[in-house]
Amino acid sequence: MPVEKAIRLRREAWGFAIGSLFFLVGAVPAYQLAVGAVATDLTFFVGALFFTAAAFIQLALSGRRPPRTGGSRPDRYDWWAAAVQFLGTLFFNVSTTEALIVAANSSARVGDGWRPDAFGSICFLIASGLAVAATVDRERLWDPRARTWHGTWLNLFGSVLFALSAVGAYTIPDSGDPVSLLWANLGTFLGAACFLVAAVLSRRSIPVRVRTA
Repeated sequence: MPVEKAIRLRREAWGFAIGSLFFLVGAVPAYQLAVGAVATDLTFFVGALFFTAAAFIQLALSGRRPPRTGGSRPDRYDWWAAAVQFLGTLFFNVSTTEALIVAANSSARVGDGWRPDAFGSICFLIASGLAVAATVDRERLWDPRARTWHGTWLNLFGSVLFALSAVGAYTIPDSGDPVSLLWANLGTFLGAACFLVAAVLSRRSIPVRVRTA
């Protein structure tokens, strides 16, 4: 693996790990009570930025354009997984920004923050499924060490949990209450934990030093 590519893969892993850690901490009720709504939403906002930065690196490594028709199927799955995931992180950028604005100014009206959460979660589910499909024939990927079975399956579990958190966070129009505050927090916490573990494990699988001829 070229040194530059290994460095970028490690940066990708760090970005997902740090973003996951912010989401994990932000979903802890004790933390929310201790720091207040603004700091909590700022935590999610910063975490989403790290997710987006890492997803952009992943997309750049997979190729900024879709692989050609004659390319390998794993590479096509991997590219679409990266592209859809990057789109999903942008939806989370929108929802976390809206939540932060409302927390800082309760009179602000910036739209429905739940909808971007739902779209982002759907994107994560699709991307995770494509990534799992790409690892079926991992040896034909642009770099077999870039994706691992444990990483793609952990990300899939995390995406399912994020989807559950989005459902729990849906606000009932009549009452203004979420469907399930428990699952809104627990789904985010457990999902972020899956993403964090996957990122840490993928970082360990990337070689630190590369021998040169």
